[in-house]
Amino acid sequence: MKVVILAGGLGSRLSEETELKPKPMVEIGGKPILWHIMKIYSYYGFNDFVILLGYKGYVIKEYFANYYMHQSDITINLKYNETQILNNHSEPWRISLIDTGMDSMTGGRIKRIKDYINKETFLLTYGDGVSNINISNLVSFHQANKKLLTVSSVQPEGRWGALEINDQNEVISFQEKQKGDGQWVNAGFFVCEPEIMDYIEGDSTIFEKGPLERLAKDKQLVTYKHSGFWSPMDTIKDKKVLDQLIYSKKAPWMLWENAAGKINGKKSIQTVNA
Repeated sequence: MKVVILAGGLGSRLSEETELKPKPMVEIGGKPILWHIMKIYSYYGFNDFVILLGYKGYVIKEYFANYYMHQSDITINLKYNETQILNNHSEPWRISLIDTGMDSMTGGRIKRIKDYINKETFLLTYGDGVSNINISNLVSFHQANKKLLTVSSVQPEGRWGALEINDQNEVISFQEKQKGDGQWVNAGFFVCEPEIMDYIEGDSTIFEKGPLERLAKDKQLVTYKHSGFWSPMDTIKDKKVLDQLIYSKKAPWMLWENAAGKINGKKSIQTVNA
């Protein structure tokens, strides 16, 4: 089952970081958030990725084309034009990097890779959010409900504390950053049947508007409620929070770090001739 990741947006609210790189390449804990998202799926055995490029897509291409260089220590022998990779931590990933246009909307980007899906069920998510969602359970839920699209939903934490106030303006109770107002919001992490392509008109289609609205109207949209950790990276503040979770070794989505005996990849020494 392929994993499709939307990675073409501008990321304007992270302009301090995205002037030189696309949003999915903004680093948390020293690695692009895109890498973290791929590791989440890989932990559950999904290793065939289709990444939808747009803004500065060449940066993502360069990163994966030179993945060993980015991830490993190296020795360079200039005399023999030879590079030795000393500690290669390879990933079992197959990655298709598809240019879906600078100005395409989310739906348009998805429509452009219709031929890559080969009429098969596929996974889909955004390139800027992490979660400890159980992907295997998500897929099982989708298969059991037999709808065209499953969207994961969460109740995000409120941004401010809540006050309960009486008629004398006395604070009766205070709760810091409680869960949201009872609403469930789109968290990405979709499971899609190929027929959803029929709901997308073209490059200007915003996936979250027309297509999802029509799928809901046709009773072909169901949600998988996730009550665990989920966080987007929309602002510098979000990035700093995610960084801190990683550096304090409290990042809930990094399941691979805590999996006893489960190591994706192997150490090796590899020689590359330039």
